[in-house]
Amino acid sequence: MLLCVVASEVWDAETKSREFLCNRVARRALNIVDCNGMMTLCTPVQLPCTELHIATWENKSDQEKRGDIVASLRLLVEGVKVVRAPIQARCEATLLQRLENNINNYLLILTRLQLSVRSSHSDKLHALCDTQSLRAVLLSYSQLISGKLERFMVNLEDTCTTQ
Repeated sequence: MLLCVVASEVWDAETKSREFLCNRVARRALNIVDCNGMMTLCTPVQLPCTELHIATWENKSDQEKRGDIVASLRLLVEGVKVVRAPIQARCEATLLQRLENNINNYLLILTRLQLSVRSSHSDKLHALCDTQSLRAVLLSYSQLISGKLERFMVNLEDTCTTQ
């Protein structure tokens, strides 16, 4: 079974956030990396809720959506930092480093997006569960990026034609 994660690409978040927002191909241009086999992590990682209930999601403000995604990414990156340190296997260590870098890139981009709507910033998040499975961590990340983040970006693409 393939384990996949969007590989890290160093972007200047201030200058590239508009490109990230307005260009779906740029968001998907990151490489896919995999390691053979399943890896059990040394300590549990808390996973954010990645389920996307469309009606509830659409009723949130842009700030609330961004806050939800940012809180989820922060939860994941903290867990990845903890489990990455003691790992010696080359592929897994590289994979976790790229995952951490990629999450940090997303966090920079999202926190620097200029949103026209001012609202309360929501960073409240409830962890879904703890896992020691690298596959579960990668799946949670993938669902977050392809679900909430992509839907958020697609909704903001309307601003690309008006500027």
